[in-house]
Amino acid sequence: MEWWYSIKDSILTLAVDTSALLWGLPMIVLLVGTHVFMSVRTGFVQRRLGTAIKLSVTNDDGSKGEVSQFGALAVSLAATIGTGNIVGVGTAIAAGGPGAVFWCWIVGVFGIATKYSETLLAVKYRTKTEDGRVIGGAMVVLDKVMHKRWLAIAFCIFTLFASFGIGNMNQANSISTLAFDNLGIPPYVTGISLSIVVGVVILGGVKWISNVCQILVPFMAVFFLVGCIWLLCLNSEFIIPAIKTILCEAFSVKSVSGGLLGGGIMVAMRYGIARGLFSNESGLGSAPLVASQAKTKNAVRQALVSSTGTFWDTVVLCGITGVVMVSSILAYPDIDYTSGAAISSLAFGKIHQSGAVILTVALFTFVFSTLLGWSCYGERVLEYWLGVKSIVYYRVAWTIFVFIGAVVKISFVWTFSDIANALMAIPNVIMVLALSGVVANETRKYLWNNNLDAVDHDMEC
Repeated sequence: MEWWYSIKDSILTLAVDTSALLWGLPMIVLLVGTHVFMSVRTGFVQRRLGTAIKLSVTNDDGSKGEVSQFGALAVSLAATIGTGNIVGVGTAIAAGGPGAVFWCWIVGVFGIATKYSETLLAVKYRTKTEDGRVIGGAMVVLDKVMHKRWLAIAFCIFTLFASFGIGNMNQANSISTLAFDNLGIPPYVTGISLSIVVGVVILGGVKWISNVCQILVPFMAVFFLVGCIWLLCLNSEFIIPAIKTILCEAFSVKSVSGGLLGGGIMVAMRYGIARGLFSNESGLGSAPLVASQAKTKNAVRQALVSSTGTFWDTVVLCGITGVVMVSSILAYPDIDYTSGAAISSLAFGKIHQSGAVILTVALFTFVFSTLLGWSCYGERVLEYWLGVKSIVYYRVAWTIFVFIGAVVKISFVWTFSDIANALMAIPNVIMVLALSGVVANETRKYLWNNNLDAVDHDMEC
């Protein structure tokens, strides 16, 4: 069997090298450059964040679509808010120092414009499936508008791989590991239970998932935010020093954080930006797959709503998580925080015993919601590619892979998921940049000319 282990090691090495290449400097420059470019192109749509938040809780009754604007946002947040908001921030701090928190936050601010742009295009050019339901996303725009069918199919394939990886098996494994370590529950019990619950929800399609997420997402977000604020109150004397440390090390030529792997401004930028991009998914083209089904008068309204997802995920949740972790680092400098996972558990648990409870509940709800949200993404691209008859097989496969992810070792899956995410971002970013003029014109027409209540009769559905 030596030959098998040799092949396996070679495949893993190739996958790791490919992932490092795809998520290296070129990808960071591409995504961050798109964020900045679209911010300028839209006239810095971030300025209308207050309007966007207000719209997210306002239903466009009578408008075309399948789910409410908030329902679509809830599904998007369900998929986006996950382990990256906790473990991902810890990994960024461990590798890039506390300054990485600032750059993670910055990429969230600029990423709002890209999330807005990709959603606007998905909604404006959405179409109908063979059974009369609304469908939209990068694959529709690439195929029907840009006439790049091969790019559309490539986006579908990469999204499917990503959904079964980071959206399914990784999440199920995270829950089963957490349940076993903290509660002693065998992985197969978690796997069976999770498969049944997830299967029941996804059988109802996007409307059922939307209804569940509208209840689950606000609960889990508020619970985690209140928990973090509680921990900061207990550790209040270190809040200001933590913020100062984050800002100073974000621009420091050489990191001064003891025990961390930070190496100054370039390292802090690299890991902070990379984790921010990975967490909020701006530029990947995932969120518009569900946002395109929302009931809305025009594409700009739903684009604004969808853009708030990046604000809540990265600017708010990742930001406050980073402050909690850095304040804990300052309060307990004797602890080794060089591991991302260690920072996540130690930072929360060290401040107060309630921190472990907050972390456990947050991870359970974050991971479960991600399973629901990403199931929608995979279903949308598969239906567009292979037709509505493929959905039933997809849903069965999804529940089976939830169980598999819970009970097996999946060291390869994270790496292949990273690769799939990077590859699905490339055709999506090409679409956004190629049609940036459309985004600019629509934004000017409806947002800056105060026509947000106008109905766009040119939208097909």
